[in-house]
Amino acid sequence: MSRVLVRPVGELVIPGSVTDLASFREWVHSGELPEKLTVHFIANEVWVDLTTDTICENAIRTALYATIGRLVKAEKLGFLFANRVLLTNDRADLGCEPDAMFVSAESLNTRRVTFTAGATTGAEATEMVGSPDLVVEVVSRSSVEKDTVLLFDAYFQAGVLEYWLIDARDEAGARFDIYRRGAKGFTAIRKAKGWVRSDVFARKFRLTPRVEFGLTDFDLEVG
Repeated sequence: MSRVLVRPVGELVIPGSVTDLASFREWVHSGELPEKLTVHFIANEVWVDLTTDTICENAIRTALYATIGRLVKAEKLGFLFANRVLLTNDRADLGCEPDAMFVSAESLNTRRVTFTAGATTGAEATEMVGSPDLVVEVVSRSSVEKDTVLLFDAYFQAGVLEYWLIDARDEAGARFDIYRRGAKGFTAIRKAKGWVRSDVFARKFRLTPRVEFGLTDFDLEVG
């Protein structure tokens, strides 16, 4: 039987029936969860995200969605999925909602990923099943262990080809790293003057901060 914990501790009551990935999926799709609450099933634990995005984290996600979204649509590369899409993978025993996922046209055609709807959601798909090409996580103060340790291993076990980690804890020095899939795990791709290459997109990217109206904003440049 799986171990069920709440991290960080909150007032949410997790049903005793949630003991594995299958029962976690049923719970998520049941309609019992608060609408804005994000939950994950990682390494036999339920992780509950009770935090609110900082302005910095929101700015990074906006830059990411804008740049990658334009690239994917302009060249018809596949689909970019923003957060609040449930990803499940049986091999990795994983159920989570990444900050972003990219699925290539090839992966869609070969059904590396499929889509399904929960029991209470009608015909509209709410869950991605399988192995997306690329997953992105924006690291916050409350998600360090989840994003840099547990998901680092889980996404590899799930067959993800590339993992992007953006550490937003230091606004002025937000760190952007790309990890490619190796034989036994993800390995960091070397940077050159802040640029780091994505094998999935066959392009290099750089995350650049700037101050607008007293707030730190970001540009995701493509080279």
